[in-house]
Amino acid sequence: MSADLAVQGEQLSSILKLRNGPFGMKMFADKAALDAIPRLRRPKAVHTMDQIVAQAARLGWTVGITAEDLVGAQCRAVVGLGNAKDPKWQSGQHMVGVWFSTPEDASAHQAAMHCVPDGTYEALVVSPLASQRLDEPDIVLFYATPGAMMYFVNGLQWAGYKRFDWSVVGESSCADSWGRALATRTPSLSIPCFAERRYGGVLDDEMLMALPPSYIPQAIAGMQALAKNGLRYPFAQYGIQQDVRDGMAASYPDRKR
Repeated sequence: MSADLAVQGEQLSSILKLRNGPFGMKMFADKAALDAIPRLRRPKAVHTMDQIVAQAARLGWTVGITAEDLVGAQCRAVVGLGNAKDPKWQSGQHMVGVWFSTPEDASAHQAAMHCVPDGTYEALVVSPLASQRLDEPDIVLFYATPGAMMYFVNGLQWAGYKRFDWSVVGESSCADSWGRALATRTPSLSIPCFAERRYGGVLDDEMLMALPPSYIPQAIAGMQALAKNGLRYPFAQYGIQQDVRDGMAASYPDRKR
């Protein structure tokens, strides 16, 4: 991982007041590549993908996995370590009566998920950007509050504006974050699901952003520009009963009373 990306991770942490620093995720076509990554940890137990991500995000570990390290097809399919075309997986039968009322509902949920095409990769590694152990990650991820996420999006939209459209698949929302980012190579924001909170330690006030590293300089430059305009995170509360004109005049002079 380049030193530049590590510095960008530090900048994100500072600007957005992150509790835990950003981390990278990279897919490998050959699991033998894991042997070359310094200080890599391999799981000694079976985990969910949420737990593997949390070990990088919360503990600062560099962790490498193969399909055998994950608890089931749901986790494997999202990151391309399992077969998302398998009829049994596509049926979602294991979720009927748990998360969905009917087989038709469960199958529709599976079809709505973003998954990395299977058959290409044998392994995956997650590692904090600060460690610089993972060379050229496919995506960068970080957890932040809704306010911080809105500010990050504002930074992305400062120059070269585009509207972002994100979906909520519901349970298995890792398909909305790392699944979508890996599959589409675009910024992907998610509301973490039950499994991420129960097994991945995600807090109630956290959302998850996943995106290719190339977007980060753009977002940082945008947030720095906003800061020069007095628009910074965390957002200062103005007061719900105050005359709004004085506050708005700082950005829009024509609103001054």
